[in-house]
Amino acid sequence: MSMSSPSRRVPIEPQSVDAPLTDSAVFLVLTVADTAEAYAAVKNALGSVSDVQKNVAFRDLGASLSCTVAVGSRVWDAVTGLPRPAELHEFRPVRGAVHTAVATPGDILLHIRSDRRDLCFELERQLLGAFGDAVAVADETVGFRYFDVRDLLGFVDGTANPVGQALPEATLVGEEDPDAAGGTYVVVQKYVHPLAAWNALTTEQQEAIMGRTKADNIELDDAVDGQKSHKTLATIVDDAGEHDILRDNMPFGAPGSGEFGTYFIGYARHLWVIERMLERMFIGEPPGIHDRLLDFSTPLTGSVFFAPSASLLDSLADD
Repeated sequence: MSMSSPSRRVPIEPQSVDAPLTDSAVFLVLTVADTAEAYAAVKNALGSVSDVQKNVAFRDLGASLSCTVAVGSRVWDAVTGLPRPAELHEFRPVRGAVHTAVATPGDILLHIRSDRRDLCFELERQLLGAFGDAVAVADETVGFRYFDVRDLLGFVDGTANPVGQALPEATLVGEEDPDAAGGTYVVVQKYVHPLAAWNALTTEQQEAIMGRTKADNIELDDAVDGQKSHKTLATIVDDAGEHDILRDNMPFGAPGSGEFGTYFIGYARHLWVIERMLERMFIGEPPGIHDRLLDFSTPLTGSVFFAPSASLLDSLADD
């Protein structure tokens, strides 16, 4: 998992965790059929991702087309034949007194991003063609940028993302797991929002839940005790300092069918960081005082994947 170049003379390298924030995205979760033939077909398709992405990206290099492919725990051994990343396991449900982070099936994740919806569409079409009937679509969500990178609740999303050298340090596995070095853990959850109930709150109530001002995104002071804001609960700090993750969330929805949502996708060097974040949100810190944002955000899915480095992904085509 290398860091992408700012140059647009060539396509963005596959598996670039720091691919630019784009206007459009596709989050595609697939399940793999339990046959040796399906595992072999998926392995071959994974090894071809780099070439397929390059072919589509050349149609418009300025559109920042990128694709991150990640593999779930259930099929990792059979599909990749690579050493298992140390922390990789299936999504573990988090059950609080009021809300639950559910676990749902997912063997392969395709995170496709571009400033052009048609390029996302074309890359998804070609990759699904490569996988063929070896896979089934568990979830397909099309995300879009909403105004100045806001979610459908009206707040700026992703403010806490690491920048500069802190980005690879927070997202890419290092020497602590040499076989997985350069890769990253990926967690996805698809949340839907009851916008009418959210909009019935005052702006001050919304800001207290989020921990930031709505208009200008200024961070509010942390609560000393009692109910903590989403911003505080989603920040993991221990004796080693603050542990960052990279979020590339996108709004999705269809007003005509009353669907309004946020697709959460988090990239992390250590899976436990995101798991701790979810525990603090759903169980509460202290336990019993859950993240009030969950009263207006219901998770429909939850899956864990590992995205290997581009070189490891390409190596699957050599076998």
